[in-house]
Amino acid sequence: MSAGEDSGIRFDEHQTAKRGEKPDVDPNLTHSAAELEAVFDVPVRVSAILGRARLPVSEILKLSTGTVVELDRKVGEAIDIFVNNRLVARGEVVLVEDRLGVTMTEIIKAER
Repeated sequence: MSAGEDSGIRFDEHQTAKRGEKPDVDPNLTHSAAELEAVFDVPVRVSAILGRARLPVSEILKLSTGTVVELDRKVGEAIDIFVNNRLVARGEVVLVEDRLGVTMTEIIKAER
């Protein structure tokens, strides 16, 4: 290669040489909505866990309309929001007209 010719390799003090790549660009931030359209219709299971209770089968068989089951959470405590059985957020229950909903108050960052 002659002097002054660009090899396409860039160096900086924080990374190794990469050919033809833009440094410090997060690939997740460069996608447009059109590029992500393929995943818009992928079904996922979303669960909002208000609390848990452990009951023997004999007690479950006695449950009827109006039975109160004590959960392991207190009123006003954050609920867990799972997507495909993975904890992704915490939130609180809200009333929207005549339906219950969930407002996300905290996003849980994935551990790597």
